[in-house]
Order: sequence, then structure tokens, then C-alpha cells
Amino acid sequence: MTRTTVATILGLVFLWGCSETVPTEPLRIAVAKFSHETCTFCPGGDIEIADWIQYSEPLTGEELLASGSYIRGFTKRARELGDVELIPLTSPIGVFGGSSRSWHTKATFDHFLDQMIAELEDAMPVDAVYLALHGAMAVRDVPRPEAEIARRFREVVGPDVPIAGTFDLHGNEDAEFLRWAEFAFVTKRYPHYDAYIQGERAARALRLAATGEYTSTTATRKPGVITPTVVQWTGDSPSMDIMERARRWEAREDDAYVSVFYGYPWSDVPDVGATVHVMTNGDQALADRIADDMDEFIWRVREFAVGDYPQPEEAARIVQKAIAAGETPVAVGDHSDRPGDATHILKAFVAAGIGKVLYGTITSPETLDAITEGDTFDMEIGGFTPSGGTPARIQGTVTYFGEGLGYERVAAISFGDGNLVFITPAYSQVLYPERFRLGSIDPDDYDVFVLKSRVHFRRGFDEAGYAKTIVIVEAPEPFVGTTFLDALPYEHVNLENYYPYGTPPHRR
Repeated sequence: MTRTTVATILGLVFLWGCSETVPTEPLRIAVAKFSHETCTFCPGGDIEIADWIQYSEPLTGEELLASGSYIRGFTKRARELGDVELIPLTSPIGVFGGSSRSWHTKATFDHFLDQMIAELEDAMPVDAVYLALHGAMAVRDVPRPEAEIARRFREVVGPDVPIAGTFDLHGNEDAEFLRWAEFAFVTKRYPHYDAYIQGERAARALRLAATGEYTSTTATRKPGVITPTVVQWTGDSPSMDIMERARRWEAREDDAYVSVFYGYPWSDVPDVGATVHVMTNGDQALADRIADDMDEFIWRVREFAVGDYPQPEEAARIVQKAIAAGETPVAVGDHSDRPGDATHILKAFVAAGIGKVLYGTITSPETLDAITEGDTFDMEIGGFTPSGGTPARIQGTVTYFGEGLGYERVAAISFGDGNLVFITPAYSQVLYPERFRLGSIDPDDYDVFVLKSRVHFRRGFDEAGYAKTIVIVEAPEPFVGTTFLDALPYEHVNLENYYPYGTPPHRR
């Protein structure tokens, strides 16, 4: 027998012996995205199909698989784990106006979901489903949109195909999503530095479940705490401690996943407030033990739900002291302004004589229709919604007019004592000072930045070490995005069932 013959026989024996563990076909995983944070109390009007496609047609193919941190993390890790075929389903990407828009119409929701389902049916069979969601979508006549998405997918794939969703920690969820899906992975950091990581975790978990190595056993708890998003910053305790406790459980228990939603109180939906989702590998007792511990801990530190921030005039005095002490730049979070048109801080700072302030931004679409670069400027801006106060008159020069901050047209007006205000067509949350570097504008020329943001601005202005002073500002009434949730006209939420406005029924 020749050496070649022996090698051939040994090779065949090896392949035969491994035939039970080497997959003969790649795992087919459907991928879809339908993500929106809906402020049902905002005056932007109901979201129609046209609002989803104003800036981008829905994506599919590799474009979808490269869109956003969650999906990019999922795609990279799924392909690293080997032998997968990703099946991207046509998905809408972003709503004009972002989270400042109001309810989705049911027709809009059904339009995009029906298209995904039709493509899924054509692609069957699949071995797993990945859904890139948010958790705080609000749809008229659909009380739990993300659970409905999972239910519709479950109808097509049957009972044995695992489904995983990734979520923002502002999501409003309860046990319904995990009734139809095996996994829910939620960001544990706000700002959401770990969205990519949650996508990676979803890829690993789906592969384990699809190959029979993980049987998802779940537990859900609703602690009965409702919080404005500004207090959910995970850079400070006890919010930081809640997420660290979840990570500690995951480190201690093999194959345990612990997800915490803080909730999004500006969606008038029945599943608002904090939620804990726990997933274990076939161990219901462990899932319940972890969920009970997280539920009780969140209740124990519930005082974090109450915020206390200065109003614009007091904030002006705080900023003046910081400037006098050389503690600049100062980053000011105008946390409550969801439409983006509020002028309260601008007026208070101008009245206080504070100079070298960059206001980024004021929503004022009609203003953009009336100006060109280089013009002298004497117009009123903002203040067109009840929560925005009244318009502010600005006299100055159009320093920049053109594309920027994600829009086709923005304007920057120089005025007063070295001040600059950016005007945008819709709400804009600017996270990094470099984004203001348009034309001849140098953000380093300014001592103060006023930003329409609750926490995300901390990415580039606080946690990156840029700003020496951070000031969060509350708004005068009427309240839309403030910490005063009891001023909101809820129809589907009874605040008496949530701390700090009452006691949850299961704790009475």
C-alpha cells in the first residue's frame, strides 16, 4: 500500500468521523431593522411613509448590513463565527425629524412590516432571525409594536427558529416581546457606546440557539419606576450601579443575559417604565432569581427617578461663574426641548450678557427659506411650539449657509458678543464639537455650547474631556420633555402605578 493510498484512507476516516459535527449547509439568518424612538406628545404630526423615505429609500443587501452600530456588530460577529448566510430584508432607515416626531400611523407601520414579511416568506427556510429595533416605537392602534414585529416574524418562521432583538435602553417593553422571541439585548451604557457589542452578542446567541446549544428560558420584571431620560445617564450612580449589577450577574453565571430597559416616558404606551429581561440556558429558576434581584435593586435605588435642574435664568448665573473661574468650555444641555425650537436659554443668556456662545441648534425651517449666505440677518427664530416659548429676534450676519449636521440646508448666524446660532429644519442633537466645523466656523472659538440633548452630548463634550463644566437646564412650562412627567396628558398610562408618582400595584 502506497503512502498516498494510506493518507487517502485516513482522510476519509477523519471526514466520516467528523460528519456529525461539521454543518453541511450554512446557517441562514434573516436580518431586518425597524427602529424609532417616538415622542407621542411632540407636535410634529403623525409619521407617514414619506417621512421614512425623505432622506433615504429603505436599505437592503450589504447597505443594510453596514447600517448602524447594532447591525454592523451583528454582521461582523456572525461572519466571524463562520458558515452563515445573512439574508437582509428591505428596511427603512430613519425618520425626518428623528425622535421629535409623533405617532406612526398604522398604515405606515404595516407598509414596511408587510414588505419585510413578504421577503421573509420568499426567503424561507431560515435558521434564525435578527431584528434591530429600538423599543420605544409608538404606533396608533398597535400597543406593543416591537412585540408585534416579533409575532409577525414568528408566524412565518414557525416555533423552532430562534429570534433575537437588539434594543436601546430607552425602550418600552414588557413580557410580550419575549413571548415571541428568544433574546432581547439592550445597551447598558447611555450614551450608547455598546450598541455594536449588543449586535455581536445577538449573533453569538442566535448561533448557539440555532445549533441546539442554547435553549432560551426567560424571566421579565417591571419594577414600577418611570424616569425621564436625562436621569438615565449611566456615568453616574445609581444608574451606573444598576447596569453594573446586570453585568455582574452575566459575569457570574455562564450563558446568562441580563437586559435592563429604563423606558421612554414620552411614548404614551402601556408598557412604559423600567423593565428587566433575563435569559438563561434552560434554567428557569436561575432566570427568576436574577430577575427578582434586579427588580428589587432598581426599586431600592428608585430615588434616581427624580431630577432637579436649574431653570434658564439660574443656569445663566452658573455659566457666568464658570466663565469667571476659567472653567471653560461650558456644555449646556437643553434636555427638555424635543421639537428643538425652544428659545428659553438663548434669551436668558443674551439678557445676562454672556458672550462667545454657540447655540446648536434652533429648529426654524421657515427661516431657512428666507436667507442666503453673507446676508445681514434680522429675523425671529424658533418658538413656534407651545414648549418652545416665543420667537427670539436675532440681528447679525449669515456666516454659513449650506449642507451640514445631516441636513441639506443649515444656517449659522453670527450675532452679539461673539455668539453663533445654528438654524436647522428639524430637531438636531449634536454630539461632538467638530460637527460645528463648517465653512470658516471654528468651535474652539467659543466658551459655551448650548446643545439640544439630554445625555448623548456627553460623548464629545464631557466624557471625551472637552468641556470643563456641564450644566443641565430645565425648561419653563408647558412641559413636553421635562422631568415633570405628571404634566403630560397620558391616555394609556396611569402614573399612580409608577414611582415617583405613586406605588406599583404589586408593591402595595
